[in-house]
Amino acid sequence: MLNVAIKAARAAGTIINRAALDVESVRVSVKQTNDFVTEIDQAAEAAIIETLHAAYPDHGIWAEESGRQTGRGPGKKFVWIIDPLDGTTNFIHGFPVYCVSIALMVDGKMEQAVIYDPTRNDLFCATRGRGAYLNDRRIRVAKRTTLRECLISTGFPFRPGDQFQTYLQMFADVMPRVAGVRRPGSAALDLAYLAAGFTDGFFETGLSPWDVAAGSLLVTEAGGLIGNLTGEAEFLEQRECLAGNPRIYGQLAAVLGKYSKFASAGDKAAVRQARAGKGASSTLSRPGHTEEDTAETPSGATPDHTDGPSSEGGAER
Repeated sequence: MLNVAIKAARAAGTIINRAALDVESVRVSVKQTNDFVTEIDQAAEAAIIETLHAAYPDHGIWAEESGRQTGRGPGKKFVWIIDPLDGTTNFIHGFPVYCVSIALMVDGKMEQAVIYDPTRNDLFCATRGRGAYLNDRRIRVAKRTTLRECLISTGFPFRPGDQFQTYLQMFADVMPRVAGVRRPGSAALDLAYLAAGFTDGFFETGLSPWDVAAGSLLVTEAGGLIGNLTGEAEFLEQRECLAGNPRIYGQLAAVLGKYSKFASAGDKAAVRQARAGKGASSTLSRPGHTEEDTAETPSGATPDHTDGPSSEGGAER
């Protein structure tokens, strides 16, 4: 099954590489503000599904562009989770950080994973219980043990409704504690790089299952841990993800757990209070604005600053 997934990923990569030679001619549609899909996403996904169904016609499909198709008969327990082009915004700008991501879930567990970077011809793959590999070389997560030594990858919010103020708080908590933070723009590659030891940790919210399915198996087969922001193992459909080697994972969870939707009521209240305090400080720091101005604001008046949208969301790709 892994060989079929690799064949499908390379077929999609060929389509992507051909289009990258003249990316300005690629037709781009907008799913929502700052969330794009191209004809290449669709063509690559079609090639993947065609390859998989040629070998396994009864298996289910869960793909970013075409949605979910239930398998038939004995094939119902097999579901291929597909992101044909993770990092579409990078691709349409010619920024060479994007990939093909394919995972096989059997009875709710990830069993096979392939992440293919067509620009570098890098093939990351894993089979449950057999380790993770990059171009036939066994990979392991990095061995760093303290956050201050670590390079962390993440994603930024970019759509209306994303919780930008909360992200600022998360960055403010993480950045002083680590050696550096990177935002490459492809969650699947972020997880593959973590598995290979290129980075030490990862966190992001607003992700969909196809963004993280293959990467999650790569991470665990490389000796890492992955879960939600509180450190709990369930994450695939919870739209938040935390990953790292075993030592760093726990340290990141201790820092970021309070920002999880599953955090305690007390932690959530503390986050809201900190955000409100920073907002007040920002207001007072405006030129010409004084404490007396704030004190004279009627209790029922609308304040002249907001904390931004509070709806659920995050940095989908």
